[in-house]
Amino acid sequence: MRAKYKIEQIPILLYTLRWLVIASIIGVLVGIAGAGFLYSLQWATDWRESHQWIIWLLPIGGAFVGLLYHYWGKEVEGGNNLLLEEIHNPKKIIPFKMAPLVLFGTIMTHLFGGSAGREGTAVQMGASISDQLTRIFRLKPRDRKMIVIAGISAGFAAVFGTPLAGAIFGLEVYFIGKMRYTAIIPSFFAAIVGNYTTHHLVEYLGMNHTHYDVGSVIPEMTPLNLGLAIIAGILFGLAGRAFSKSTAWVGAQFKKYVKYPPLRPFIGGLVLAIVVWLMGTTRYIGLGVPTIVEAFHTPLPYYAFAIKLLLTAWTLGAGYKGGEVTPLFFIGATLGNALSFIMPLPMGLLAGMGFVAVFAAAANTPIACIFMAIELFGGESGLYVAIACLVAYFFSGHSGIYKSQIIGQSKHLLYGREEGEKLGDIK
Repeated sequence: MRAKYKIEQIPILLYTLRWLVIASIIGVLVGIAGAGFLYSLQWATDWRESHQWIIWLLPIGGAFVGLLYHYWGKEVEGGNNLLLEEIHNPKKIIPFKMAPLVLFGTIMTHLFGGSAGREGTAVQMGASISDQLTRIFRLKPRDRKMIVIAGISAGFAAVFGTPLAGAIFGLEVYFIGKMRYTAIIPSFFAAIVGNYTTHHLVEYLGMNHTHYDVGSVIPEMTPLNLGLAIIAGILFGLAGRAFSKSTAWVGAQFKKYVKYPPLRPFIGGLVLAIVVWLMGTTRYIGLGVPTIVEAFHTPLPYYAFAIKLLLTAWTLGAGYKGGEVTPLFFIGATLGNALSFIMPLPMGLLAGMGFVAVFAAAANTPIACIFMAIELFGGESGLYVAIACLVAYFFSGHSGIYKSQIIGQSKHLLYGREEGEKLGDIK
């Protein structure tokens, strides 16, 4: 037995070194792409805010991107769901064109004033870049799953500056209730290197990841505060469910009544431009990071989360490119801000709880969100955010923003779902 134990470590060492090399290459490439993406996104946001008339060109920009995808990028139009499909059933290498297409599409969305995020773009770029290494290293189908997961992890970590959350997100996102531990080495290595690369490049470019402050005083966990955290988690879960259902419903209506795909973002962009003009503010479009930061310490309109939810569901449902995660941060933080007026918990703490819990509910990734909160806010708030994320995850039910997620294990036994069932197939 002892001889076998010693021999077993040799292939483990070689396996680890092999994936360390591959994951490091993925991390560097995706990290460079992530830094370029963040810089371009910042430029687009700053230019739009100083030239707000460009919002009236949103329909034209949307139609142009729609035409690009319709005539040149149909095979990558599935976005994040395509990545999950390739993890579940590897068929062919993800076309590299996904990276420049989603990058260009997302920059256009933010430049012209759409309400969207950046996570979807980052993970699509990460996965499409990393999958090109399949040919170079002649990887088997089982290894392709791990290389796509590593690309997703690196992209997420790079764009948010959270390597632990990025690594776990890549392992957690494609199955509900299960993780693929065989990919844990490449996932973590790629996330760490990707975050390191992006962090130093954005610093060189004069940028930094956003800092969020939940406050220095975190109340003791008493029975009352435990109950309040659970109630808040329920509301955050329902908000995440409302977002995923609204986005899917808007997308279904556009597909039903507008048969020509490039026309959908044109119509959607025209309506969105008019709505922004009538509101008289750009607070609720783009990433909305300044408002997210405000939510931790400044009272905001109680309806802010609802406006962002509706505008983002409309933007993404109409076919604009971008992610869902940063808008979910906005929705959660502003909902937590509103709850602070009726709950005796600090505003910053509730905003931080909502920040990650609504994301956990909509993406079905509670563990990644708990680690994200610890990386962003510190460990002092860990117990509160963990309760909020876990409760929100359960109360969102079997719904989510990624329709290709497969149920590995039902969330509960009351109205349980079969293992192997896709979210998109649930009626």
